[in-house]
Amino acid sequence: HLATHIETFRTRPYKCEQCYYSATQKHHLERHVLKHTNKKPFTCDQCDYSAARKSQLDAHLAKHTNEKPYSCGECEYRTTQKYLLNRHMR
Repeated sequence: HLATHIETFRTRPYKCEQCYYSATQKHHLERHVLKHTNKKPFTCDQCDYSAARKSQLDAHLAKHTNEKPYSCGECEYRTTQKYLLNRHMR
């Protein structure tokens, strides 16, 4: 089992036909291909925003509700996106 795991991650068997990208998992390649097609299947039901990833749509939806689920443990800072909290914490 370990040998198969190591070989999969070393060889990156899933290759993009449009560029040099390769992935270890099929769903990673499928997500990557959306960049070439410009498909954005996740759409906001409150405005015309659309996204390639559900996580992007979830972050966008927080803007409509003013929800800020990420909070700093050291101060009162709250934000809609995890990367913004990580940047704040540096």
